[in-house]
This record gives sequence, structure tokens and C-alpha cells, in this order.
Amino acid sequence: MAGIRLTTSHDSLALGVSADPGSVSALSLTGGLTVAPVEGRTISFGRNRPEVDICVGENDLRVSRRHGLLTRQDGQWWVSNTGQLPLRLPSSRWLSSSEDPVPLPDGYTPLFVRSSPRREHLLELYVAGVDGIRPPTRHEAVTQPPRRWRLTEEERLLMVVLGQRYLLHEAQPQPVARQQAAEILDELQPDAGWGVKRVEHMVAAVRKRLSDGGVFGLRREEVGEPVGNTLNDNLLRELVLSTTIVPPDLMLLDRLS
Repeated sequence: MAGIRLTTSHDSLALGVSADPGSVSALSLTGGLTVAPVEGRTISFGRNRPEVDICVGENDLRVSRRHGLLTRQDGQWWVSNTGQLPLRLPSSRWLSSSEDPVPLPDGYTPLFVRSSPRREHLLELYVAGVDGIRPPTRHEAVTQPPRRWRLTEEERLLMVVLGQRYLLHEAQPQPVARQQAAEILDELQPDAGWGVKRVEHMVAAVRKRLSDGGVFGLRREEVGEPVGNTLNDNLLRELVLSTTIVPPDLMLLDRLS
């Protein structure tokens, strides 16, 4: 497959890609490709590393050896399922092998192969728009990148646990409950002393830091009653929209597999 290889250390595609208009980039934990928009070109992905362009879930026997295809057709990139398990697209859109291919929009699309309730394999996709994403000339206004917030390693793990439904691009996601989050964290780090109170205090500290930094909707007086999950929902949406946490961060939960 002709194209530009992306290494395993490549940044998440959620942060953007510099590529020619119409090009598609695809990235998994094993690396990826950026491919020009040549009509009829295909990119295969699945478990069998020697026979696919991008390897996904190579140690998971539930993932098909050739699980799907990206195809350039009619001036657009399409994704199709050739495997046994369905593919999950944003907003909980499922794509099975019996369905027609679906077009990929410009920009970022995370695609998941779910092999069990606790295990999903991510394939990041990015289609460059008509203008591509190129460094601006000196005569143009510079587009400012999103403000990414500082998180400690423990805070990042906690936010990924709380916000995993947001990172999975589920429809109408909600934060994981504090008790469940504490149980997941204790399973991931049994010697770290995780508990509900520690989860509450750490979340409150992150909310305060972002609120002090100018993010609205992280204080009770800003959202009104009843508060419910609103404060944490606003927190997680800010972290996702600012690309402070991105779908590849879900690999922090791999030890739960």
C-alpha cells in the first residue's frame, strides 16, 4: 500500500493532520498510514498483521483477520465492515458486514471494534478537508490550537475512567459513577489507595483549576439546581473538546481486559 507510514509514537489524529485535501489518515496502536485520495484506492485493517495495511487487535481472536476496508469512491472515503463483529462509529452508530459502506466526513472519526463489554480496539481516522490542514502563511491570521489543560498522571487516569463514554463517542454520554470509578481504579492500581472520597476530592480539584482558568459551568452557582451530573459532564466535555484527553488514552484501561 503506497502512502506515508505513521509510527506508533504519532500523536492522536484528534489533534489534526497536515495532509493534502481529500487524503485519509488511519492510526491504531501499531501505527498507521496517510493515503492520497486516488479513486479506487483501498486500505484494509484487521488482526492479521502480514496481510492488512493497518493491524488492529492483533492479540484478540474476536477481531477478524481482515475486519474492514477504507475505500476511495466517487470522490469520497467510505468505511465498510468485512469482519464478524460490528464496527462502532460516533453517536453509537453500528456498522455490520451486511450493511452498505458509510461515507466518512471531513475531520476526525474514531472507529471502534468492540470484542467484549470491557474491550474495544480503536482505529482513528482523519479525512483532510478541501483546504487540508497546513501551516498558515505569514500573511494570514494564525489559528490558535485548543487550550490543553495540565493533568497529573493520576488525574489523567481518573478523567479517562470517568469520561470513557465520551472518549468512546457514545450517544448522550454521562460520567461513570464515582463508586464505579473508584472500583475500576482500584482494579487498575490495587496498591494506590483509590476510594470514593479520593475520587471526589481529585475531581473537585480539577474542576476548580479549570474554573479558575476561565471555564464556565464547573461551579454549582453557575449551573443552578438540581446539579446532578452537570458539573462533571461540563468538565469532561471541556477535557474532550480541548483534546486534553483523546480516544487513544483509553489504552490506559487495557489492564481491565
